[in-house]
Amino acid sequence: MVDLDEVVSAKDIAAHYNIPQPLLAKVLQELSRRDFVEPVQGPKGGYRLKAKLDTITMTQFFEMMEGPLGLMDCYFDSNCKLLDNCNIRLPIQRLNESMRTMFDKMTLSDVTV
Repeated sequence: MVDLDEVVSAKDIAAHYNIPQPLLAKVLQELSRRDFVEPVQGPKGGYRLKAKLDTITMTQFFEMMEGPLGLMDCYFDSNCKLLDNCNIRLPIQRLNESMRTMFDKMTLSDVTV
């Protein structure tokens, strides 16, 4: 279980997961903006979890970070002129529904180390 009170530096996170620090800084800024983490200032500063990971599904997380969850844009935007004659529309829809069902059953706590 991840400790909500633990403060971890961006440098330590980058080293542990082998992530370039500039990339991690951008990700942490976005996670902070979305209230998943909060920055802690000071000499022992870093980041602390703000969200309860076991209450957020993977679908919710993906959609908060990236927008609607789907394999193809036409799943959400039906302005495609080929949609009426599309022979992969139903298989893609089934894949999207399966993916969404799977991610609805998983929380962020299921994928944290």
